[in-house]
Amino acid sequence: MISSVCVSSFRGRKSGNNKPPSRTCLRGTMGSSEEEEEERVVLNVGGTRHVTYRSTLRTLPGTRLAWLAEPDSHRTPDFDLHSGEFFFDRHPGVFAHVLNYYRTGKLHCPADVCGPLFEDELAFWGIDETDVEACCWMTYRQHRDAEEALDSFENTDGATPGADGCEAKRFGRDEAVGDGVTGWWRRWQPRIWELFEEPYSSTAARV
Repeated sequence: MISSVCVSSFRGRKSGNNKPPSRTCLRGTMGSSEEEEEERVVLNVGGTRHVTYRSTLRTLPGTRLAWLAEPDSHRTPDFDLHSGEFFFDRHPGVFAHVLNYYRTGKLHCPADVCGPLFEDELAFWGIDETDVEACCWMTYRQHRDAEEALDSFENTDGATPGADGCEAKRFGRDEAVGDGVTGWWRRWQPRIWELFEEPYSSTAARV
C-alpha cells in the first residue's frame, strides 16, 4: 500500500522531477508492509500451505482457527518456529473448504469426500455441522441415512409372522412366508421389493 505522499513523489519523477521520495514516504510504505506481514498466517495442513489473514480467522470465534489469531498463538505446539508456520496433520482437501468458509461465510461439502470424514474434520476444526449449506446438506447426510437403512435390515427382533404375511399378500406372494432353509429370504423378500418399488415408504427406500 502506497500513501498519497508517495504517489505525488512518483508523479513528480514521471514529469521530469528527479527528486527521490521523502523519508516519511518510505517509512509509511515500509510500516504498512510490516503490518500486513504480521497480519498474515501460514497454515500447513497435510503438506499443503495456505496463506490467510488473522482477521479472516477471527470471523468464526470459538473455533480452532480463531485461536490462531490470538497474540500468543505462536506458543502452541502446532507452531513451527523454524518455518514460521502452523502445521496440522489433517486432510488438506477438506481444509480448503473449511478455510473458504471463513472467507465467504458459506460452508460447502466436497462431493468427493465421504460424509464421516467430512464430519470428523468439522469436529476437529470446531465447526458446527448445521452450518453446512442447504445445497450440500443431502450429500452430507447420505452416510447417516445409509447407516439407518443398514440398521433396519439388521434389526429383525420386531418382525412378526402376521406382519410378514400382510406384506407378502400385498405383493401377491403368499408363499413368501415360510420357514426352513429359505425362511429368512422368504421373510425379507417382500420388504426388499417394497424398498425398491416404493421409494417413499421408508428412509431406507429413499436412500
